Amino acid sequence: MSSTSLPIGRVTETLCVAPQLTPDAMAELARLGFRSVVNNRPDFEHGPDQPTSAEIAAAAQAAGLTYHHLPVAGGYQSPEEIEAFGQLLAGLPRPTLCFCRSGARSTRLIMASGAQ
Repeated sequence: MSSTSLPIGRVTETLCVAPQLTPDAMAELARLGFRSVVNNRPDFEHGPDQPTSAEIAAAAQAAGLTYHHLPVAGGYQSPEEIEAFGQLLAGLPRPTLCFCRSGARSTRLIMASGAQ
């Protein structure tokens, strides 16, 4: 993956995280070589100015990316949510970018699920 203006953090060789992304960012992610995107943020968590999952999904699909919305709370992720996240990642084309409000929630999910 080449350089970018997006605030992307690498967690593993094929898993990266970012804070909240906009629909406009999906084309850049595809250009950078990402093949899938996971949104871990519930819609309207920050109010009506936050892009909805549907808006991001449409932009991701237009950019040729696989998109999934697996919203979880910021402060706590249940064992069931962690397992569902790990199963989701296991079936996605890589490299994959996961995002939430700051990137921390997605990082915790990656680490807790044992995803490589």
